[in-house]
Formats: sequence, structure tokens, C-alpha cells
Amino acid sequence: MLDVKQIRQKPDFFKEQLGHRGVPAEQIDALIKADADRRDLIAKSEQLKSTRNQVSGEISQLKRNKQDASAQIAEMQKVSAEIKSLDDQRRTADGQVQDMAAHLPNVPHPDVPISLNEDDSVELRRIGTPRQFDFEPKAHWELGEALHILDFERGAKVSGSRFLYYMGDGAKLERAVYNFFLDQHEAEGYTEVLPPYLVTDESMYGTGQFPKFKNDAFRITTQDLSLIPTAEVPLVNYYRDEVIPAEKLPVYFTALTPAFREEAGSAGRDTKGLIRLHQFNKVEMVKFTKPEDSWDELEKLTHNAESLLKKLGLPYHVITLTTGDMSFTAAMTHDLEVWFPEQNKYREISSCSNCTDFQARRAHIQYRDDDGKLQFVHTLNGSGLAVGRTVAAIMENYQNADGSITIPDVLVPYMHGKTKITNN
Repeated sequence: MLDVKQIRQKPDFFKEQLGHRGVPAEQIDALIKADADRRDLIAKSEQLKSTRNQVSGEISQLKRNKQDASAQIAEMQKVSAEIKSLDDQRRTADGQVQDMAAHLPNVPHPDVPISLNEDDSVELRRIGTPRQFDFEPKAHWELGEALHILDFERGAKVSGSRFLYYMGDGAKLERAVYNFFLDQHEAEGYTEVLPPYLVTDESMYGTGQFPKFKNDAFRITTQDLSLIPTAEVPLVNYYRDEVIPAEKLPVYFTALTPAFREEAGSAGRDTKGLIRLHQFNKVEMVKFTKPEDSWDELEKLTHNAESLLKKLGLPYHVITLTTGDMSFTAAMTHDLEVWFPEQNKYREISSCSNCTDFQARRAHIQYRDDDGKLQFVHTLNGSGLAVGRTVAAIMENYQNADGSITIPDVLVPYMHGKTKITNN
């Protein structure tokens, strides 16, 4: 969440920067006006309270002198009623300003490409060469169904579209992938966490999903709980309303959880396969850092995700997303996109973002600096990696002419020595 005081002090800066993210200047003007009205109510209330305190002293003096104070008392009853009205209006105004500010995205870093078009993202590096097949490569869902390791038909029967069953070696491969990811991250200094999969509205607000994206969540309306869209939500909120001891920073967390997404607005996109499901597994990385360290930590986070693709031998590239394409909470995002032979293109498999103090303000996560003053931490997050998409990429890149799938060397120990998935 942005600091309303800063917006009030530098309106032109915020209009320009948020304009790069598609926010109209009128939205900033409306917030500034609402905040001015709110502060005007506060000033009027405080002035009346000062008057009431002064007259209350006069009333006490009149009573001590056995003099009539009925006129002053009657006047102060009117003043008290006006104060109550102003305070009620101020509370309403507080909520309006808070809600308006909560719908504004983070300010982009100066190095983020300025564009509302995702195609203007900048490629930072390209690793690995896509394999040249001597046969026509198949899509991962075709391979999975032929090998009887992915069952989309029964998934749809039981739960609806965009659900599936992993069967046999398919389930083992999914498990091998996420166990490999967790082991790698633990070796890199991340603390493994098994968090809740249901979170409160306050938690969804803290990481920026609510209120703007409330319609995209799977909700348990009887209890005001939501199924998590990513482990980022429970991991970041672990320290909500807390002061992290400075000596503990940076803090690294990693977690394997299912992710539940409504995918509103994605009708007709990736309706087949493992790319866009309502439920999928993901290993998440989250960091809490001091502000001066967060940009170096973003590069480390990105390299942590990249190392997984390198060890799996999957071709990929890294791009910096544009101002219009990165997430609501991010100040900068590096996307990792892995090569899919059947589609002949790179597809996103991880987004690594520095959210600066945007989430920490919403969730009230602070630390004390060297002068003992409370400051907001910076939070970072990234997929390390989306498991289903990794399985899909392995299946397509390691497929053989006979329809079998070779297991990447680093996963063979996790597959109990199995080197190939076949129909046998």
C-alpha cells in the first residue's frame, strides 16, 4: 500500500508513475480530495474539542462560585453532539480514503520498461538451446493421456473443468519435482514452512489480493476465509502486525502448497493441459529484507529460481516485465519463461518480484533501524517453481519418438532410480 501522506506531498510524481501502470490521474485527484476532506473533519473536531475543554473549565468555575452555568452547559451539549457527528463522518472518511488507497498499485522501479503492452518486456538473458527434434513433438497433455499418467476427463467429471488426476508415474514425477525444489531451496538457506491453506480476509488484504482481486478468490463465505492463491499469502502474513528483530533479517521462507485460482477472465486460454488450472502445486520463495538490501535480494531470488531450470536442463529466458504487465504489488518483476516445444514458445514458470514496502505497509511488518526507529521491511516473492508447469515442460522437452519420457538426471533419485516413463 502506498503512503497517502507521500501522495499528498508529491501528487505529480504519483500521477506520472502510476499512469505508467494504467491508473488515471483523476483517481489520484479523487484520493487527494477525499484525504483533504477527511483532514478537514479532523481539524473541525479538534477545534470543537478544544473549545469544549475550555468552556468545561469555565463551567466548573461557575459552579464553584455558585453561579448559573445552564447556558454554557446547553451550548456544550450542542457542541458535543456536533463533535460526535464530525467523528462519525471522519471514521467513514477514513474508510473511504483507506479503500481508495488500497486500490492503487505499487510504484514501479525506474528500470522497469514503461509500457501497458506485455510484448514490450525486456529480455535479460537466454539460457539453453531448444532441442531440435527429429520427430513432431507432442503436447504434454497428449503424452500424459497416452501414458495414462494424466487424467483430465475424470478430473472434470469429479470437480469440473481445469482439474485433473495425476496417476502412477505422473504423481511420482510431480512429487519428485517439488521435493527436488524444496531440497534445493533449503540448501540455499530458506526455511521450509508448511502453512495454512485457508486464510482470513486480513491476510488477503495484507498481501494485496483484497480488495481489488476479491472476485478472483475461492471463498468460504460462511467463515470469511479464502483458499490461498499462492503460498505468498500465508508466508508474508506470518509476520503481520509484528516487528522483526533487525538481526534476523533477511528472512527466507519456502513452502510447497496447492494454489487455488478462479482464473477469472481467462476463458478460452490454455483450456488444455497443466498451464492454467484451478488447483495446482507451487513451491514459493518469500523474503523479508531491509530496504537497502532488497534489490540485491531480488537478483538472488531470481537466480535461485533459475538454478532449478538449469539443473533440470530446461531451456529458458529471463525477462523484466513492463509497468502494465507486472503484478499489482510489485515494483519490479523478473519472469522466467521455459521453452515448450509443441507450442514453439517460452511460457511463464516463475515471477520473481520485489514488492518494496508495499505489502509491509498493508500488513504492518516492521523492524528497527540502527537509530531504533521503526521502518517497514521490504518483501519479495517468487515461484521456485510452479510444479505443474515444470512437469509439463519436462514432459515436452524430454519426450521420445515412441511417446516415452526420459527423466532428468537430477530427478532420478527422487523417482527411486526410474529413468524413463513408458507405457510398460
